[in-house]
Amino acid sequence: MSDEGTSDEGTSTARSLAGWLERVTFADLPEAEATARIVDAVAEWAAAQGWRVYRRAPSVFPLPAPLRGTSVLDVACARPDGPPVAIEVDRLDRQRTVDKLLAEAAAGRLAIWVRWGAGPFPPPPLPVHLVVREASRRSGRWHTVAARPAPRHSGAVGSGDTVHAEELPWEP
Repeated sequence: MSDEGTSDEGTSTARSLAGWLERVTFADLPEAEATARIVDAVAEWAAAQGWRVYRRAPSVFPLPAPLRGTSVLDVACARPDGPPVAIEVDRLDRQRTVDKLLAEAAAGRLAIWVRWGAGPFPPPPLPVHLVVREASRRSGRWHTVAARPAPRHSGAVGSGDTVHAEELPWEP
């Protein structure tokens, strides 16, 4: 498979995951629980694709010294019709995550970095694909950011942006 084909596939796969994560909502969660909610959603998305899903799967990237062995991926996926998918979920911009995903891509895996939080989210180097789930923090707790506009309030008399007050009869 050419690099261009892998890139196109990676873009399509990342878009699919981004669409899935838009449905993930949470409110008033500490950081660890918000991360866990997103990791769960990533695993659900992969399972919905019909792929085998592995959490905390071994990575090809070594642990930092003095530790021995290899790092782990938040989610790894085995696909019958394409290269494996390596997914990391982070709130922070970590060079170690970029390095790990670059190593996964060099080993033939499709590498996706799910970043969540308030941003900004600078893009990682290719061939790592970025998926973003925006969230905001209030009082130390995390909330998803809704892209939907506030609902129209009912009961207003009139049309458009002009609201007319209706005078009611006064009874003493």
